[in-house]
Amino acid sequence: MKAVIQRVKRASVTVDGKICGKIDKGFLVLLGVLDDDTESDADILAKKTASLRIFTDNDDKMNLSLKDVGGEVLAVSQFTLCADVKKGNRPSFTRSAPPESAIWLYENYCKKLLEYGVKNVEKGIFGADMQVELINDGPVTILYDTEMWVKRC
Repeated sequence: MKAVIQRVKRASVTVDGKICGKIDKGFLVLLGVLDDDTESDADILAKKTASLRIFTDNDDKMNLSLKDVGGEVLAVSQFTLCADVKKGNRPSFTRSAPPESAIWLYENYCKKLLEYGVKNVEKGIFGADMQVELINDGPVTILYDTEMWVKRC
């Protein structure tokens, strides 16, 4: 799984002119699911996301997690994160998971975030044409790729 995690003051996702997910302080997570991802990847990524310490403490150090600040998550599925752009100028999406497994792992990731103590998880609509708005805080943006952890184990 690949994730782009952005610390935000607020974020929302709109489909067909209607807001379907909206958060205040927290993370906007753009999530890509690869064809060989498993439930273990979703679990590892959810735990890392919930524990990621990128909110500032009283000493202005990035030392606090979502749980520490009562932050929320807006999780948006984004298969284009799985693009392969090594050859040519047109991205290949052959490594993207098929929709049936991708939606299951996306939903599993969101459920696990709640289990790991995130107070609220909002979502986009899987596979929909979505418009995402955010006020990036910092900006602070973190990239995660579970392949980094799995291959080292």
